[in-house]
Amino acid sequence: MKKSIYVFTSGELKREGNTLCLISEEKKRFIPITNVGEIHIFGEATLNKRFLEFISSEGIPIHYYNYYGFYTGSFYPREFYNSGYLVLKQAEHYLDLRRRLSIASKFVRGALDNIQTVLQYYHRRGKDLKTQIMTLEDLKSKLGNVRNIEELMAIEGNAKKEYYSAFNSILDSEEYRFEQRTKRPPKTMIDSLLSFGNSVLYTTCLSEIYRTHLDPRIGFLHETNFRRFSLNLDVAEVFKQPIVDRVIFTLVNKKILNESHFIEELGGVFLNEKGRKIFIEEYEKKLSSTSMDKSLKRNVSYRGLIRMDLYKIEKHLIEEKEYEPFALRW
Repeated sequence: MKKSIYVFTSGELKREGNTLCLISEEKKRFIPITNVGEIHIFGEATLNKRFLEFISSEGIPIHYYNYYGFYTGSFYPREFYNSGYLVLKQAEHYLDLRRRLSIASKFVRGALDNIQTVLQYYHRRGKDLKTQIMTLEDLKSKLGNVRNIEELMAIEGNAKKEYYSAFNSILDSEEYRFEQRTKRPPKTMIDSLLSFGNSVLYTTCLSEIYRTHLDPRIGFLHETNFRRFSLNLDVAEVFKQPIVDRVIFTLVNKKILNESHFIEELGGVFLNEKGRKIFIEEYEKKLSSTSMDKSLKRNVSYRGLIRMDLYKIEKHLIEEKEYEPFALRW
């Protein structure tokens, strides 16, 4: 299994033979190229054309984050697997409102089903979440009657609002009180965790799309316009609850993170470098953990499950089999 490399320190990334070399003030680290799946750069790393040619030949994306840990862009190597036929099918489904709504609704239904699973899990464990569960059921019943993407997004927005209202019961923490979702910038520690986690998940989905025949620029739920990528945002909707939110619940409920792992700047609250490292460590554990895949009838890692969903989307687009998103079993 290839690894995700996270670079937090400032330094230089170079090619030395068939290895990646990270040179910082503290040490010189060598990483065999065959072990690398993607690179995430949080620090001030410098690199040259020779290095980019090397990782491009190996099909390794690089994702960049700003000082506050939020995604800014990617180096996306030339596509090895892109299929002209599949790109045309993606475009056809995007331009045909009926077909676009069909697949976009799948992403939203998948997200709402996984939200419901999380709520029911904690409700069974003594948290009073009956109101949120009932409201979610009502919202799910409206999915079959949506007439456009705007109505679909509105249902998803209302579902997320109801879901986040349950966080205070799920987390049971005065430090991580949820008030309202704010993103730019995040105003509270819980907002900071959600924004950072979702940002990293978007890049994980983007890296997995790279290894399929799909084009990340053509999404269905999220508008395909001047945004560089949108399909990864669609797919991430299905996996936010199974991956990001469960990482947050673990970090908060086990008191792994505290106020010392956050900074307040520019009117917002952000994870500091140590906090980001702790989050990423737990995030990678979650990606490596497994869940049962019904079609394969065996356990698959969560990273593998993202790839499986992408393959299912491919089959949907060529009208081989209707897409059914990953369903969390907890």
